Amino acid sequence: MRITVLLGGTSAERDVSLASGSRVIAALRERGHTVTAVDPARGVMTDAAIRDALPSGVQRAWPTQASLARLRAQSLGPALGMLEEVRGADVVFNALHGGEGENGTTQAILDAAGVRYTGSGALGSAIAMDKDLSKILFRAAGVPTADWRMIPVDESRVIADLGLPLIVKPSKQGSTVGLTLLRDATRLREAIALAQEHDDEVMLERFIPGRELTVGVLGDTPLPVGEIIPKNELYDYEAKYTAGMAREIFPAPLSPSEAQTVQQHALHAFRALKLRGYARIDFRMMNDGTFYCLEANTNPGLTDLSLIPQAAAAAGIAFPDLCDRIAQLAASGRGSGEGQ
Repeated sequence: MRITVLLGGTSAERDVSLASGSRVIAALRERGHTVTAVDPARGVMTDAAIRDALPSGVQRAWPTQASLARLRAQSLGPALGMLEEVRGADVVFNALHGGEGENGTTQAILDAAGVRYTGSGALGSAIAMDKDLSKILFRAAGVPTADWRMIPVDESRVIADLGLPLIVKPSKQGSTVGLTLLRDATRLREAIALAQEHDDEVMLERFIPGRELTVGVLGDTPLPVGEIIPKNELYDYEAKYTAGMAREIFPAPLSPSEAQTVQQHALHAFRALKLRGYARIDFRMMNDGTFYCLEANTNPGLTDLSLIPQAAAAAGIAFPDLCDRIAQLAASGRGSGEGQ
């Protein structure tokens, strides 16, 4: 097939997307596909340009707001859908993470261009990116999720309602960008200000102590459950993209009943948010065995440290085959965002 991979973009997860996209390109070529790379911020990219854009891999911190603003000023925007490399592709493989690549904006552009693309459609992507709306739908579908509030809030009341420690994070962001684990109520405004650098809508969420679990969904099938044990307390941006900062175990050491329960929660969450193709659903498991859904990732990372490739490997699916399956789902219309 002729496949165009979208990578880079203008979100805080740009570096992660470049790392994912370059790996996807190599995998799809290994499976015999003709692959072109397009960065919505810069246009068609050669392999050399991709290497130059990410010379030493994903950095320990996300790009600065100033650097991202410069990229947004020159981005293709709706003109992305007019590129021949996009319109003439059999499938567009969306390896963008966060921002316009994952919030439904790029999906709407691709819908308007009439092309098939990997992952969820505009509606599902927008719903999943909005953590407030996602949690409302999780609860409606019977998927447990932690209590939360959205700003503006009564600061004294929210601490009484949700307790400490408390998670403060942008409502529409990924990779824990702008997230704070708040232990001191006097720093609440500081944590909110950090989150507001990335999104006007900020979520305050009850912290769930316990084990960090993740479930990938491919097509409509849950992959083996994974457990993440970060070196520090949180599985944050640095832990996700720095070798040695976290240990991932696939399959997770759970009983068959526990694994089945969290996989079913993941499927219910996947369907409640109207997702397609593939996604990753993240959970916390308390000591009493209760699971709490944290969020859904519609364009999960595909770097060499990412979780979906590890889950697929535990199911006997090599990375090139995983990328090929994702592309084939889109080509068949069963995992494509087109028309959603």
